[in-house]
Amino acid sequence: IYTDLGIMAGVATTCEECEGKRFQASVLDYRFGGRDISEVLAMPVTEAEQFFGTGEAKLPAAHAILGRLVDVGLGYLSLGQPLTTLSGGERQRLKLATHMGEKGGVYVLDEPTTGLHLADVEQLLGLLDRLVDSGKSVIVIEHHQAVMAHADWILDLGPGAGHDGGRVVFSGTPADLVADRSTLTGRHLAAYVGA
Repeated sequence: IYTDLGIMAGVATTCEECEGKRFQASVLDYRFGGRDISEVLAMPVTEAEQFFGTGEAKLPAAHAILGRLVDVGLGYLSLGQPLTTLSGGERQRLKLATHMGEKGGVYVLDEPTTGLHLADVEQLLGLLDRLVDSGKSVIVIEHHQAVMAHADWILDLGPGAGHDGGRVVFSGTPADLVADRSTLTGRHLAAYVGA
């Protein structure tokens, strides 16, 4: 229960009737795969993917959706987690997982690594590779050097940022950009790859 205290910070208290489960007792009597709805919504995506993949709770459509969430690196989120608690990068990856179920041919991602741990960046790169391998075109606007080094083709805009940029200062492979080193991005990418 959320109580707005006007000019002071609001206060959240646990409902005494449902004990924070958000459902009436009559709803919690219903079980699916041995769990009630509050238990299902509390599951992390990775656990829910397994739950909906086998046994009496097997539900192929749910399993497929949850698999896409794991693929985009959101396996740690709980099913019932409010959207307002997600970061911009998490929301973008959620949207990507949603679109992966469609027949689209081109994906445009704006800074998908924002807020990601390096291990999650590697997982994201694997996902992008799988999209490309399946015949999709993936365009990524990104500053993360691991993503740039992994790209098939780079368009470097500059020569500076903001009003000092906006022109294509390089177009080619990451290896060519590193060898060229004529741009700020090229010099930073060369240092990153140790060239």
